Amino acid sequence: MTLPPLYRSTVGFDRLFDLLDQSPQTEPTNSWPPYNIEKVDGDHYRIVMAVAGFAPNEIEIVQKENTLLVSGQKHPEDKTVEVLHKGIPTRAFTQTFDLADYVQVKGAKLDNGLLSVDLVREVPEEMKPRRIEIANGGGRKTIEHGTTA
Repeated sequence: MTLPPLYRSTVGFDRLFDLLDQSPQTEPTNSWPPYNIEKVDGDHYRIVMAVAGFAPNEIEIVQKENTLLVSGQKHPEDKTVEVLHKGIPTRAFTQTFDLADYVQVKGAKLDNGLLSVDLVREVPEEMKPRRIEIANGGGRKTIEHGTTA
């Protein structure tokens, strides 16, 4: 059994990307709607999904723990219009993304058929590495929070 590359549905696992790129790749079976995962800077990410034809009230974004669920459901179409050719897909969709620890959704917008979901990784101070000084003899210990992640 081959698995799709994890980086297509994970955010915040940057260190694993190179390893995953070396693994065998197959296209995911659920690749609609198409999307990009972008790294904006050190701890900021963006998921951009092509959702042409969907209104903001037809899309739901839910984050539960380390999972982001984006789903879309079209409202019933206007029956007074006769469609001679239907080439724009408006089928319902559900896309799930696994998020790394401490990655949170900071906002979302729909513009020109593209849904952008902004994410940021915010590691709590108590979880960041900290430098611990070793006392010499009977001296004091100093504990500092480090700025490196």
